[in-house]
Amino acid sequence: MSEASPSFWRGRRVLLTGHTGFKGAWLALRLAALGAEATGLALDPPTTPSLYALAGVAGALAEDRRGDVRSDPDLAAAVAAARPDVVFHLAAQALVRPGLERPLETLEVNVMGAARLLDALRGAAATAIVIVTSDKVYANDGAGRAFGEDAALGGVDPYAGSKSAAEMVARLYRESFRLPVVTARAGNVVGGGDFAPDRLVPDVWRALAGAEPLALRQPKSTRPWSHVLDIAEGYLLYAEALAAGRPDLPPALNFGPAPDAPVLTALETAEIFAGALGRPLTWRPDPAPYAEKPMLALDSGAARAALGWRERRPGAEGVRDAAAWYAALSAGADMAEISRAAARYEQSDRAGLVGRA
Repeated sequence: MSEASPSFWRGRRVLLTGHTGFKGAWLALRLAALGAEATGLALDPPTTPSLYALAGVAGALAEDRRGDVRSDPDLAAAVAAARPDVVFHLAAQALVRPGLERPLETLEVNVMGAARLLDALRGAAATAIVIVTSDKVYANDGAGRAFGEDAALGGVDPYAGSKSAAEMVARLYRESFRLPVVTARAGNVVGGGDFAPDRLVPDVWRALAGAEPLALRQPKSTRPWSHVLDIAEGYLLYAEALAAGRPDLPPALNFGPAPDAPVLTALETAEIFAGALGRPLTWRPDPAPYAEKPMLALDSGAARAALGWRERRPGAEGVRDAAAWYAALSAGADMAEISRAAARYEQSDRAGLVGRA
């Protein structure tokens, strides 16, 4: 199993957008663990509480900047300050329901935000730019087959469609302006520190904390669940390979479960999380007011072959790891210490906290 190289990242200048969000905060912590000099650019944290605050992400960065990816001056200032060799673009409107409620904002952030960032990088000297999109970029007919990177793009709701369009923006800047840009398509990510609405793990955590039934939109739906640190490691390995100038490197890669991994439904995932906390799960059906695909799967074989990427916490193990993080939070533990230790791949005593939340 390949891991990101400390010798590559130590002292490496990085620009990371979206570092106040869930995935961005974990990537910031992992970059700090590897010794990178990262500049973060983002709006204020989208939730209270937030992993950004609980884990002390600001202290893990060389510079913590506030700015909007829709603002050319904000982007120009961040690029000038960071002078990045590597760029990770995670800033996004990342939820389906707000996308339906605010489609123009979602398109502006996810499509034009990516375009404006890439345009700001045209005069920079970055050797690797990783644009994070989504497993939702594919034209999903609901048949359940695992999508490879050559499958047709075509998300149909504003969030999915905006991420499909961001793929085309990245290709445009790669082919027209020769920017070293690739896109990373991750599955449904789980892990500690996610507090967003309408996402399964934090929804279960809130339901258990409030002693209320979990509202499940599609209990039988399947998704490519992956642990956030496994996905972050994939992004790092991808950037390393791109910076090395590998001519055989695919311009887009999927990051998701292994082909032979058990497929978990939403209900099974919720039950694993609750069971890890030693709590019974009660739930009620709550059909979504929008169409959702019942099945979604990714073929991550290309990332495994090209990067040697593997999951440390596959499937149920990743869900239980997330439960341990929330158990530690409920027990009043030092979440900055625990989160930073996790980002260093160090063992902690979180397992002893499971069942006591």
